[in-house]
Amino acid sequence: MAAVAVQVVEIESLNEQAELSKMSPEEHWKMQHEKMHVKHRGHEAMHAEMVLILIATLVIAQIVLVQWKQRHCRSYNMVTLVQMWVVPLYFTVKLYWWRFLSTWGMFSVITSYIIFRATRKPLSGRTPRMVYKWFLLIYKLSYAVGILGYLAIMFTMFGFNLLFRIKTEDSMDFGVVLLFYGLYYGVMGRDFAEICSDYMASTIGYYTGRGMPSRNLSDDICAVCGQKIFVDLDEEGIIENTYQLSCNHTFHEFCIRGWCIVGKKQTCPYCNEKVDLKRMLNNPWERTHVLYGQLLDWLRYLVAWQPIIIGFVQGINYTFGLE
Repeated sequence: MAAVAVQVVEIESLNEQAELSKMSPEEHWKMQHEKMHVKHRGHEAMHAEMVLILIATLVIAQIVLVQWKQRHCRSYNMVTLVQMWVVPLYFTVKLYWWRFLSTWGMFSVITSYIIFRATRKPLSGRTPRMVYKWFLLIYKLSYAVGILGYLAIMFTMFGFNLLFRIKTEDSMDFGVVLLFYGLYYGVMGRDFAEICSDYMASTIGYYTGRGMPSRNLSDDICAVCGQKIFVDLDEEGIIENTYQLSCNHTFHEFCIRGWCIVGKKQTCPYCNEKVDLKRMLNNPWERTHVLYGQLLDWLRYLVAWQPIIIGFVQGINYTFGLE
C-alpha cells in the first residue's frame, strides 16, 4: 500500500509539473498568487502587526537619518556613498544582473583611477581637467539616459508601443532600466565629483576650507586647475572658451562647468563668492535642475538605506515569530 501511495504522489507531481509547463508566465504568477492568499488566510491580525512594525521602523529610521545628516553631514554622505556603491553589487550577483554588473565594473574601474589621480600629491596640472571632464561626461550621459527611460515609460503608458508591436512588459522594463541607470550613475557621479572637487581645490592652494585664498591669483591663471588661460573672453575657442564669473575671475570652460555643475559648487573657487549661473550658462538645458537633484536624493535613499531598513524589519518580524 505504501508503494502504491508513493507512486500516486509521484504521478500527481508529474501531472502538476506538466500543467505548469503549459502555463504562460502570467497564468503561473496568478496561480502562485492564489496559493499565497490561501496560505495567509486568517492571519489578518498578524499582518496588521507587521504593517505597524514597518511603518514605525520607517518613521524612526527617517528621523535618525535626518538628524544624522544635519549633525554629521560628512560621515553621513560617506557612509551613504559606500552603500550606494556596494549594495547594488550584492543584488546584482545574487540575481545575475550581468548587464548592470558590466556597467558597474567599468564605472568603478575608471572612477577609481580618477579618484586616485585626484588624491595624489603633488597634484598634476592635467588632473583637474581630466577629473571634471570625466564627471561632466557621466553627468550628461546619466541625464540623457534617464530622460530616455522616462520617455520610454510615457511611451508605454500611452500605448504607443502597440503601434510598433512591442510587448507592454518589454517596453516598460526597458524604460525602467534606463531610468534607474540614469539616476543611479547620476548620483554616483555627483557624489564622487564633490569629493574630488573638495580635495583638489584645497590641494591646488587657491581655495581652503575656511574660504580664504592661500595664494594670489593672476589674471591669466585658472583658479580651478592652476593652468594659464590662452583664450580671451571675447574670442571663440577651438576646444573650449573662457568664462568670467560675476566676481570678475576667469576660468577655463571645462574647469568652471565641472566645478559648478558636476561638483555642485555654487561659489567662486578663488574668492568663495556665490556664482551667478545665469551669466555663465545661456542654454536653459544646461542649468542646474532642482527636480533632477531631488530625484537623485530620493534614489540615494532608496538604494542605500531602504534595503537595510527592510532587512531590519524582517529581523524584528523573525524575532517575534511573525511571517
